[in-house]
Amino acid sequence: MLRHMAHDEGLLISEAARAIGVSQDTLRRWDRAGKIRTRRDSANRRRVPKGEVERLAGHPSRHRAGDALSARNRFPGVVRSVEADGVMALVEIEAGPFLVTAAVTRDAVEELGLAPGLKATAAVKATSVMLERDRE
Repeated sequence: MLRHMAHDEGLLISEAARAIGVSQDTLRRWDRAGKIRTRRDSANRRRVPKGEVERLAGHPSRHRAGDALSARNRFPGVVRSVEADGVMALVEIEAGPFLVTAAVTRDAVEELGLAPGLKATAAVKATSVMLERDRE
């Protein structure tokens, strides 16, 4: 249950994030993008009004496969195969001399209409990249 703050100050960003089911960083991004309203309290802490939390708690925005991405590493190519099983699918894209395999949801495959022979781009955003030195 959402707790009431004095004078309806709203919830702290951490409390609002828990109530909505998203990260604090997501709420900050939504605030900067104008997707939510926030206020600052006397200590300059970001507060989310109760009405905003209630509006978002049952329906957090879901990333759609067709939305713009921030990933910098893009490999345009042609879909070679799509193997869907249950809720997941493996999609192979031939990108130049490389074969990129992506594990994605069946929903994403359906939303994008992925099928062999279609042009597609594999976008990779990684927090960790491993390198291997070629042995001569």
